Amino acid sequence: MEPIKILIYIHAFFGGLGLTSGIINIFKTKGGIKHKVIGRIFSYSMLTSSFISLVIARMSEHENLFLFLIGIFTIYMILSGNRALTLKSKTKADWIDKIISGTMLVTSIGMIVIGITGVIQKIDNSILYIFFGCVGTFMTCKDFHTFRIFTKKKNAWLISHLGRMVGALIASITAFLVAALNIGTLSVWILPTILGIGYIIYWNKKITN
Repeated sequence: MEPIKILIYIHAFFGGLGLTSGIINIFKTKGGIKHKVIGRIFSYSMLTSSFISLVIARMSEHENLFLFLIGIFTIYMILSGNRALTLKSKTKADWIDKIISGTMLVTSIGMIVIGITGVIQKIDNSILYIFFGCVGTFMTCKDFHTFRIFTKKKNAWLISHLGRMVGALIASITAFLVAALNIGTLSVWILPTILGIGYIIYWNKKITN
């Protein structure tokens, strides 16, 4: 079997495992043992799947800059979502937190630039770069805001954790729709993210009230 096919199968396996465990965890009691165990499975599965997607997206026969950047986006959300848990016991964010968010901020700005250039040149689906670039910019700016106020604002770490992990789940759902079901319409790329943002807003209000 060709190496690329092996990579694709491994990518699909861990992507499916991440999607399944992520959906299950939505319905588990937050903070419980089962939630934490399933959360680890989700995190490791999504990280493995995303790192493999970076390799696949740079191979000549499967080269896709957008999917490469989305892979970075997903890795950022998993890493920052788990790092948010450490804020509960820290007095300030450390350099690892800032590097993760800073790298994603630079990537997001790059996506916006690529998208705007593509729109001017009338390249199909360039709006996706702008959309996800803006989402990434917003999330990373929120990260740096959280780094400044998390010791004063109750549950700031939890809000950050929830937002990033739900974002990673939305990425896995979108990847399933696009890759497994071969549905690549603009609405399929954007609608899950919009629904995910609505879910995050709902939980943010529930946590802060």
